[in-house]
Amino acid sequence: MRVNAREVVAGLLLVAVVNTQTLVLAQQAGQNPNLQQDGKTYTIVNKTNIVLTNVVVRDKKTGALVKDLKAGDFTILEDKKPQRVSSFDYQNVDQAAVLAEKNTVVGKASIADLLERNLAATPAQLRDHRLMVVFFDLSSMQDEDIDRAVDAAENYVNKQMQPADLVALVSLSTGLTMDQDFTSDKAALLKGLAKYNGTDTTGFGPGGNGSSDGTSDDTSSFSADDSEFNALNTDRQLLAIRSIAQSLERVDQKKSMLYFSGGLTRQGIENQASLRAATNEAAKANMSIYSVDSRGLQALPPGGDASKGSLRGNSAYSGKAVTAAFSANAASQETLGTLSMDTGGKAFFDSNDFGPAFMQVQHDTEAYYIIGFKSTNQAQDGSYRHLTIKVNRPDVTIQYRPGYYAPADFRHAKNEDREMALNEQLRSDLPATDVSMYLQALYFRLNDNSFYVPISLVVPGSQIHFLNGKEDKATLDIIGQVKNGQGIGVGNVRETVKLALNPTVNAKQKNIQYSTGFTLAPGKYHLKFVVRENQTGNMGSFETDLNVPDMKKSPLKLSSIVLASQRVPNTQKKTTSPLVRDGQEWVPNIPHVFRQDQHLYFMYEVYDPAHQKSETPTPAATPGLTQRPPIGGVRVLTSIEFILNGTLVYQTPQVEATAINSPERGAVSFQFDVPLAPLKPGTYVCQVNVIDDAGMSFGFPRLALRVTPAAPAAVATTAAATTPAVAPVP
Repeated sequence: MRVNAREVVAGLLLVAVVNTQTLVLAQQAGQNPNLQQDGKTYTIVNKTNIVLTNVVVRDKKTGALVKDLKAGDFTILEDKKPQRVSSFDYQNVDQAAVLAEKNTVVGKASIADLLERNLAATPAQLRDHRLMVVFFDLSSMQDEDIDRAVDAAENYVNKQMQPADLVALVSLSTGLTMDQDFTSDKAALLKGLAKYNGTDTTGFGPGGNGSSDGTSDDTSSFSADDSEFNALNTDRQLLAIRSIAQSLERVDQKKSMLYFSGGLTRQGIENQASLRAATNEAAKANMSIYSVDSRGLQALPPGGDASKGSLRGNSAYSGKAVTAAFSANAASQETLGTLSMDTGGKAFFDSNDFGPAFMQVQHDTEAYYIIGFKSTNQAQDGSYRHLTIKVNRPDVTIQYRPGYYAPADFRHAKNEDREMALNEQLRSDLPATDVSMYLQALYFRLNDNSFYVPISLVVPGSQIHFLNGKEDKATLDIIGQVKNGQGIGVGNVRETVKLALNPTVNAKQKNIQYSTGFTLAPGKYHLKFVVRENQTGNMGSFETDLNVPDMKKSPLKLSSIVLASQRVPNTQKKTTSPLVRDGQEWVPNIPHVFRQDQHLYFMYEVYDPAHQKSETPTPAATPGLTQRPPIGGVRVLTSIEFILNGTLVYQTPQVEATAINSPERGAVSFQFDVPLAPLKPGTYVCQVNVIDDAGMSFGFPRLALRVTPAAPAAVATTAAATTPAVAPVP
């Protein structure tokens, strides 16, 4: 079950005829609910962005907390421009009260239970408490690293934990899991920490770059290049941090994350988008990250430690091995330091004692001011903005986050951020509704265990913002995925469609139809497609279930029935798509709406029809051999009826097939061309009669269709479009 890269068809044909059409334009007058009678769209948008930052104020001489400041005592500068304080609060853990904790929930994939009030009776009870997430990145830690981190956490719970502390345990191995929700119950925390005993090897060491120089001589003559794996693994770790921050975004209090990791290495600029996204989410969630290198203080001898073989090449003697080891260690710590610095936390490196990390969190969150302001710079350009906070008292020191990344609209987003947003929407359980779209999936048998599933997507032209000029230009990003009944992806497609249309086509009043296809085995599937309009960044999604039938036991094996009003040239020499016949591609009409001046085309197939008994006399048998009786031809009868208001108003002549005309699929293929001029406008029930006379089986599937009055006479205009090559995701 996979997407066949050679059989994914991108029909990007733009033809000015009515109704849907493999990227086609179709008449859409009166079908856009967003348009008012005067042709204008009215939208009211109200956005408020408040920047929150935590400020700790201490006396210069004694280091004691300063607790009596007011909002007027603070001055905030963003990029040296003064800002007005719009919210002000003071949190003091000395005033913490015992929470009325409910039963904590364990084993879930997120810590969003806090938002559902599973922790305290009301969110207000979280005030004056210290919220701490202890995050164990098991995917980057070796056994000894895990033991060292767990020992430090157990020591904190037993000896350092205060009544105001609420701690959650989260881990990342094969997936992100919450092992203990926020609680002050020490027994529950110790039970959760006991799971990280380090008996299973879960850590992944950083891969090689393909060079054998400086690597251990382990009798292997091949050195793998794991750069892509390293980049994906780093993205995965940063995505986990981002997910945790998102689940806590609606809790006002300051949150602290103790991030135990065996190192986090960026691959050039490959992970820049993920790093920026994780930092932004932590800032929005008011969460500081305290990174702890669980490897502790390391010895990096020139020839490697005793667990490695002798080094290849001469790097052990030239100093290159030592330089490379120190560089790799620094690179794995640099990203951890960046996460801590950009979120207002601290990093702890090169120490085997992790206790100070817990003490630092307690120290920084003992008492603090939460100050919010509305930035005077409303540009959503994604730039980094420096913060300067001053207090009108000379005898104090202040600690605060040095800056934040501004939100970026679609126009200012980087390519990596745009691609990430598209993939996130594909994974999201919530639909995107800014762009209207509709999807139809059909099926045709290729062999007993394989079906071709053509998929057609329709987007109204009124939803697309065209750049006007000599040609109306626009681009659409399309991403889709097919999952089987177990939720495993078995097919993907990702494509950027470029449109360049003649302005006379009036694309705003047409539909844009995109076609692709997958090769699947019989079974139940779930389809989801996301379309993004690349001028505004608006997205729309559509998902549906698909049942590809197992026809082995069906008495009448019938394909989907295709209704079309358009057939367009297709010169592909090799294609398994049944929609391509005799150099023409059938474009399915998804809404089943046709005009009287159009032709209605039907296409369907009957597979493995029964053979009639031959009337030819059986020849004399050869002595010693068993003679098979001769096999006759097939006899399949079919016709199509049109029913209006319960009355049969039209029926096509009956067609009889006596031979298999698509031997590669073992099918009898039927094609009908029905002029619609004799039919009155209205909604019809169309019944397709199929009878396998030799097999004594039959079927009478029905479909609804609508016939509308003929359009006024006009000169047909055709607009060409670029047909890009589809690049399916493996």
